[in-house]
Amino acid sequence: MVRTIIAGAAGRMGMRLIALAQETDGLSLTGAIERKEHSALGKDAGEIAQIGKIGILLNDNLHTCLAQSDVVIDFTGPTSCLANLEQVVNTSKAMVIGTTGFSEKELTQLKSLAMKVPCVFSPNMSVGINILVNTIGKIAQSLGETYNIEVIEAHHNKKKDAPSGTALKLAEALAAGMEWDLQEVGVYARHGITDERKTREIGMQTIRAGDIVGDHTILFGGPGERIEITHRAHTRDTFARGALRAAQWVVEQPPGLYSMGNVLGLE
Repeated sequence: MVRTIIAGAAGRMGMRLIALAQETDGLSLTGAIERKEHSALGKDAGEIAQIGKIGILLNDNLHTCLAQSDVVIDFTGPTSCLANLEQVVNTSKAMVIGTTGFSEKELTQLKSLAMKVPCVFSPNMSVGINILVNTIGKIAQSLGETYNIEVIEAHHNKKKDAPSGTALKLAEALAAGMEWDLQEVGVYARHGITDERKTREIGMQTIRAGDIVGDHTILFGGPGERIEITHRAHTRDTFARGALRAAQWVVEQPPGLYSMGNVLGLE
């Protein structure tokens, strides 16, 4: 039985993780964590997730739960995620990170810490997206530079980071397929007189509206034709199930930083 803690338990993803963890064979929920002063602290995690009482109260102290757990699933924010990862490292547990919005400095810190314990880090835990990440670079390479590349992503109006971590991951895979440096070819906004589009360019367009769970489209615009590949997440359960799958997988791995591609056997 994989004993699991959910960090960010009162958030959109946290609530679905709690609910689905109760349905997942081979996994038991042993902790539910939220930030200090959160209004839900002290309440039953099951009631927060709208599945009824499960006997686990929301608290703000990860350390008190770690001794009775094997893995932490974190969907919080960059600062709290890194603080949680430090505690995981100190207790030699495992971790699954779905948090996004890290700065370059924070990513460097995350990667350094994550190498010390078994850790899966992915901006998107869905099976479909990770298969797309694994194949999209090969498609770009086959099409060549005569096809312009655009990445369009849409999320709900509460999402704080832009472009999404998934869009950036897709753009990195596209750039790698073309043997480009995303830092040099990524274009994140267009306004006014922009002049003619460059051949070596990956456009990144962001939409924030309503309650969109997550849409990502890769557009290849070529001479006389256009190819569009779209992934739409209909429910957050897609991501939650992937994270729970990663949690069951990572506890059996040696220390190191892994991706969902590793979990799915794609890498």
